Amino acid sequence: MNQEVHLEGLSLQPGARIKVKGFIQAAAKLFRINLGKDEQNIGLHFNPRFNYIGDHNVIVCNSRKGDRWGAEQRETNFPFEDMRTVEVNFIFEGKQFRVKLPNGHEFTFPNRLEMEEINFLSVYGDFYVRRVDFE
Repeated sequence: MNQEVHLEGLSLQPGARIKVKGFIQAAAKLFRINLGKDEQNIGLHFNPRFNYIGDHNVIVCNSRKGDRWGAEQRETNFPFEDMRTVEVNFIFEGKQFRVKLPNGHEFTFPNRLEMEEINFLSVYGDFYVRRVDFE
């Protein structure tokens, strides 16, 4: 059974760290973690794909403004496995998002929407959220 988590009114400023810990379900296809203003204005769409529409073991990142998606950024460092508990860290650095994967690998994604704060977080897909921390 898929779980959906939506948090609003966060008012997270540059320097904020968001830690999302959860359990990856059996036979996972994908999960998504979105950070932004709201569901229509997403500064970071973080989408690990295990086996989805021809993508295998890749992380797809993107942004969305209204009904328009930006250009995808793909990361091939894929430390996710079915039936495992993992933690992913996101640091909002103002001009970019820094993502720290469970294996310690880090990458950045630009703040294309030029958001000054993060007000929204959603998590859904083959991922059961155990904990979300804000620092």
